[in-house]
Amino acid sequence: MSVFTYHLLKISLYQALKNMIFPLKSKNIEGLIHAETMSAMILGSPVFSSSRFLSREIIVFAQWENDQVFDNFLASNSFGIQLTRGWYVKLEFIRQWGEISGFQIPNETQENHSDENPVIAVTIAKMKFTEIPRFIRWGRPVEKLVRDHPSTTLSLASIKYPNMISTFSIWKTQKEMTDMVRGHSAVPKPKRHIDAMKEHDRKNFHFEFITLRFKPISEFGQWKGKTNLTHKNQNLE
Repeated sequence: MSVFTYHLLKISLYQALKNMIFPLKSKNIEGLIHAETMSAMILGSPVFSSSRFLSREIIVFAQWENDQVFDNFLASNSFGIQLTRGWYVKLEFIRQWGEISGFQIPNETQENHSDENPVIAVTIAKMKFTEIPRFIRWGRPVEKLVRDHPSTTLSLASIKYPNMISTFSIWKTQKEMTDMVRGHSAVPKPKRHIDAMKEHDRKNFHFEFITLRFKPISEFGQWKGKTNLTHKNQNLE
């Protein structure tokens, strides 16, 4: 059974650029199905800012054939050893909406994940260049909604040039996440997400888009002084 992992790491600007230019490739790493190496962004930040375009904080979202090959990568690969110095989480797939190339998304979905348990959401979008201005107009309010939501313990965005945008958010409960998606959260302007999706349905922003939902399995390290970001409501096995 494959395992997904999500990594956050702050390194030198030189190392960040190097890893963006020469990202992880499945042909070079035994047991790696696919990985995306991205530069971190602050959700809702101004469009023309360094936090949008250049960062020492890198993100790796990867799928592995099994736990063993992932553990071997962390122990024996130079970049894998670097990643152990950051924060990362192992993820169990629950369900998806949409499609994306590269990853091998399981056909089976988990329908028994409790609404009261934590959940992690990952989105990946490969943008149509002509639609980027319209996407920014509708997307930034959603970014702020997720960033400021009281039910997230961590939320961020990332970019892979020239046109891949991704988001990551940890939710205290699955119900609080689905309430946000449906516009039912007790926050200002709660319908920002559902309004953006209606605009997307009217005219697609992307040529590939996927939303993935995961159960956090285990968490390692710390991010900006914080630990146990996925343990707010339950002990993970």
